[in-house]
Amino acid sequence: MTHIHVDRHPGPAPVLLVHGFATTGSLTWEATGWVAALAEAGRGAIVPDLRGHGGSDAPHDPDAYSPELLAQDLLAVLDEQEVEQVDAIAYSMGSWVSLALVELAPHRIRRLVVGGVGTVEQFARWGVSAVQGAPRDGVGTLDSASPLAPLLASLREAPGVDREALAACAAGMATHPLPLASTVPTMLVVGEVDPVTEGADEAARLLGAELVVLPKRNHVTTLSARGFKQAAVPFLTA
Repeated sequence: MTHIHVDRHPGPAPVLLVHGFATTGSLTWEATGWVAALAEAGRGAIVPDLRGHGGSDAPHDPDAYSPELLAQDLLAVLDEQEVEQVDAIAYSMGSWVSLALVELAPHRIRRLVVGGVGTVEQFARWGVSAVQGAPRDGVGTLDSASPLAPLLASLREAPGVDREALAACAAGMATHPLPLASTVPTMLVVGEVDPVTEGADEAARLLGAELVVLPKRNHVTTLSARGFKQAAVPFLTA
C-alpha cells in the first residue's frame, strides 16, 4: 500500500488541494496563501503530497504512475480523513489527477476547480527524456522554449527531492491520455501568457467548465494570483 503524506488544516467543509509536478502540497498551497484564503472563507483544507513527491512514497517504476493510480491515492486520503464528499482545487499535473478522481468516484467530488492545463500533455510534447534530465542534470537539457524550464529551475537544489521518482513520474504520466471530462460543476483557471494551457478554450468546452483567464499571468504566477483565489473560492461556495 502506498503511503501518502497529508497535512490537515482545521476548519469545516475542508477543500482537497492537489499540487502539480516537482513540488509539494505545502509549497503549492501554503506558501502561496491558499490555505489562509480558505481559512478566511471559513473552510479547512486537506493537503496531500502526491506519490513521488514530498513526504509520500516515491516508487522509481514508471508503471507506478498514472492519473488513475494517483487518483486512487487521493480516494484513500479521503477515506483516511473520513470525508465522504469534498470540493477540490488542483493545479497543473494535479488537475489531471483530480479529473481522473472525478471519473473514478464522481460522488466524492462536489465541485472542482482545475488550473494550469489546456489540451496538450506537456511531458510528451517536450520529450520525456528531456524532462527526466532536468532533475538529474539541470534544465539545460530542456528546450529553451519549454514552459517547464522555469518550473524545474531550482529543482536540483531543493532539499529531499527524489529525482529518480520524478523521472519515473514523468515517464508514467506521459503514456496516458488526458482525462478531459467532468461530471461535476467545474471551473478552469489559466494564465493569459501560460503556454502550458494551450487549447484552454477547447479544454473548457470538453469539461463543460467555466473558463477564467488571468491577464498577464504565466504558469508560475497564476498559482499565487489573487484573481485565482477570488474566482475559485466563491465558485466552491455556490
